[in-house]
Amino acid sequence: MTSPKSGTRAKATKTPTKASAEAPAKTSGAAKAGKTAKATKSTKPAKAAKAVKVPEAVKVPKGESHLALVRRARRINRELAEVYPYAHPELDFRNPFELLVATVLSAQTTDLRVNQTTPALFAAYPTPEDMAAAVPEEMEELIRPTGFFRAKTKSLLGLSAALRDDFGGEVPGRLEDLVKLPGVGRKTANVVLGNAFGVPGITVDTHFGRLVRRWKWTDEEDPVKVEAVVADIFPKSEWTMLSHRVIFHGRRICHSRKPACGACPIAPLCPSYGEGETDPEKARKLLKYEMGGYPGQRLSPPPDFPGKPAPALGAA
Repeated sequence: MTSPKSGTRAKATKTPTKASAEAPAKTSGAAKAGKTAKATKSTKPAKAAKAVKVPEAVKVPKGESHLALVRRARRINRELAEVYPYAHPELDFRNPFELLVATVLSAQTTDLRVNQTTPALFAAYPTPEDMAAAVPEEMEELIRPTGFFRAKTKSLLGLSAALRDDFGGEVPGRLEDLVKLPGVGRKTANVVLGNAFGVPGITVDTHFGRLVRRWKWTDEEDPVKVEAVVADIFPKSEWTMLSHRVIFHGRRICHSRKPACGACPIAPLCPSYGEGETDPEKARKLLKYEMGGYPGQRLSPPPDFPGKPAPALGAA
């Protein structure tokens, strides 16, 4: 819940809110583009909201109650759902094994680079049994573009052998089993559970942790503690999609070094407004992926994604 002061300012500046976003004449650009894409399967790039410049950051009460924090956080989630109705995992995969492998490869690199690398990898090793029998040096060459390829090869060989020997060649659908696999931590396990098995999970990557601290949901730095705090704020049914929305926002608008505050559709709700570029025109130039009219990270995005597919590795 925003403070009375912040609420008054939002009303005075007529900054778009969820209520106003539902009115045709005041719908934000990003929300409108997302809704249209979902309804018509359009491939036109989404456009970010033309946000009204907010004069200062929203002031979160020093002694904000837990109830007030929950209300404020859930409102941000609802607004993000309007902006990114098409939010999804940005790794290409066709089954739990491919998602598990792709997530392990995504450490210290972009999802785009992983998506450009995995087609050749899965063509060579389509099953855990195939991958477990791979020649390490040959696998290293295939995944070299993702970086740290020797360590990642060791993890992939180990987890594939474990799947073959301990789980009948199938990816397990339990957190306690997944985290026992080589190279698989809690974040990777939650990605797989939420997106391959439909088991709710919170994915605390660098984007998620950075944004929830900017929004003052928590001051925790440890991913496990961040996960516990956020899990207490939201119902379990929201965990997986909340993760996608927050990560989408962090990659497209709320960047680490220079967030595009002036083009942010949730600016009136953000206690850290002003850390980045507040001029709307300059801020729009900072937008990435479909928000900026550029290709996304997936070579094979879902049908309702409003942006352009990413190019294959080596494509012009």
